[in-house]
Amino acid sequence: MRFRIAALAALALSLSTPLAMAQTMADGQSPQPAIEAGNYPYQLFLPRGYTADPKASWPLLIFLHGSGERGDDVAKVKVHGPPKIADRTPDFPFVTVSPLLGADQDWDVAKLDRLLDHLTKTLRIDRTRIYLTGLSRGGHASWRWAAAEPHRFAAVAPVAGRGDPATACALKDTPIWTFHGDRDDVVVPEGSFAMARAIRACGGHMSRLTIYPDLGHNSWDPAYDDPALYLWLLSHRLPTPPDAAKMKTKDKK
Repeated sequence: MRFRIAALAALALSLSTPLAMAQTMADGQSPQPAIEAGNYPYQLFLPRGYTADPKASWPLLIFLHGSGERGDDVAKVKVHGPPKIADRTPDFPFVTVSPLLGADQDWDVAKLDRLLDHLTKTLRIDRTRIYLTGLSRGGHASWRWAAAEPHRFAAVAPVAGRGDPATACALKDTPIWTFHGDRDDVVVPEGSFAMARAIRACGGHMSRLTIYPDLGHNSWDPAYDDPALYLWLLSHRLPTPPDAAKMKTKDKK
């Protein structure tokens, strides 16, 4: 993984666009308080080089954890996935935000939307390169959030998650890479197969599905340890800024 990080970082920076606003934050990963009462505390990772160039914007990767990390310890979100990789890899080429879900809670799309609005206003984020991923319960939420707000995400990678096929047509133009273990008996693989079929039935041709043979629920270790996932994410960007895309959708109604 590490020997590919330099190439990933170079790709991320080569696609950056200049912005005037400078940030006074330190590179690396740190816990952050909730932006408002009732919202989620989160881990924030700023790649090496973020603070050195105040004119560069960066891709944003949002990671939603699974049920096992819920609670009041924001450090637990670093057990798996992108925040785990970012913690050991300073050159991980995304600003990475990993919110913490409270005990016995489920992800709330309205709260996540407010968090994302805050991030795009306060960090130097390229809003055409916002990516979403999550595992298990976070995979379910990735499907749900992406279907509710497809104009916000350049690409989405649900892992061991289950979506609602009734929402699939909203995702027909969104690049999606889904991962699942074929022996998953917690969230059965049909949860991913059903979404892939439904998206294609709507005319979507930008989704792909990886099924790991002889693997149970933990499909996130091989998925997130594969540099190909991050190269794939960085290869996508929204054709228009999210606000403009949203306004076009409203005009058609």
